This record gives sequence, C-alpha cells and structure tokens, in this order.
Amino acid sequence: MHQTKRQPRKKGWRFVVAAALLLAVAISGLVRSLWLDVYFIPSQSMEPLLEGGDRILVSRTDFQSEPIRRGDVVVFDGRGSFAPLNSGKGPFADAAASALQWLGVAGSDTTYVKRAIGVPGDTVVCCDAAGKVTVNGVPLDEPYVFPGDVPSTQKFSTLVPEGRLWLMGDHRSVSADSRSLLGAPGGGLVPLDRVIGRPVQILWPLDRFAPVARPPATGPITQNGR
Repeated sequence: MHQTKRQPRKKGWRFVVAAALLLAVAISGLVRSLWLDVYFIPSQSMEPLLEGGDRILVSRTDFQSEPIRRGDVVVFDGRGSFAPLNSGKGPFADAAASALQWLGVAGSDTTYVKRAIGVPGDTVVCCDAAGKVTVNGVPLDEPYVFPGDVPSTQKFSTLVPEGRLWLMGDHRSVSADSRSLLGAPGGGLVPLDRVIGRPVQILWPLDRFAPVARPPATGPITQNGR
C-alpha cells in the first residue's frame, strides 16, 4: 500500500501570533507612555477618595492643556523630593519592580498620589484660629479630608516658589506628604515637571469602579477672598 508522506506542520501561525503579541505590547507601551496609564494605590493616604488596593487610570494629558490648580489630585514621580533618586536595590530588583508596577499589581516606591494644596506663588499655613489650613490668608474648605481627621496637627508656613507644588494627602493623620519633608532639601515641594498626570477612573475593585471627578475651578485666592 502506498503511503503519502506526511507534510511538516507549518510554523507560520506561530510567527503571526508572536508578532501580534509584540505589536500589542508595543502599542500598549506607547499608549501608557503618552496618554493613559494604570497605577496601584498601596496605602490609605488618599482615603476616602482612593483606597489601598485600588487600581486607577491616570490621564497623562489633562494637565497639558490646562495647568494644575488647587484641589487637583496628582500622580507624580517623587524621586528627588519624596524619595531618593536611586533606590539602592540594584538594576535587577528595579526591573522586576517596574514590571509589576507596569502590570498594575504592585505599588511603586517612587510614585505617589496626593492633592495639590498650594500652587506657585501661594503661601500655605497651618493653621488659623479655627484649625483650618489657609492659602494666602484665606481658610480652605476641605470636604475631601478623611472623616474625623483635622486639617493638620503639624504647624507649617511655606511659600510655594515657581515651578513647585505643595501636596498633601486627604487622610491627613496617616499621610506622609509635603509636611513630612519641611526640613529636607527642597522643603517637601514637588517640581511641576515631576507630575505624571491626573487620576480619572477607579478601575479595580469592580465594586469601586467609578470616575474620579476633578474639583471645579476657582479664581486666585487673595486676602479678599476667592
């Protein structure tokens, strides 16, 4: 009986699948570097707005068309202000950590989420006779502060220079923020060019899936009011 010779299996489909995966990763990387990114919230410092374990979608373009204003929540690279420029863990550990952060399953030791309380030119002080933080002598109404927390138990007075931000967490009693770095170089003030973007959506867990609204714009705060 004549038997036909079995043809070798074509391997072209494997190349197509591999190429498609590489293209998808490249497109994802491009999108996340230019427009949108995903970050993991590792702490409770921004409660009640953001909780530990949340995954948030961050717009990298919101602050390109309109400057950061008081009350905005910002995601920023804290290296050189909130964190050392060099992690000291070595390149392999840094690469592994970066991969987990890129997947949105781990937090970053150098990326932070805080609220802008003072913008360039502001004088931010804690606190007035009523216990409120003031900006340019005007007490702030802060409905976002964690229930039961006072605006700050630490007294401070700082003038925000050009190109910098004064940032604080909403859960004031547990937040390490600009107040914690008053005696450090830079005084806890974060460069504007270190801001990555603005949280626009809570993605996970699903029971917290919701947009993150931007506070309404206000005019300049002066001694005579907003």
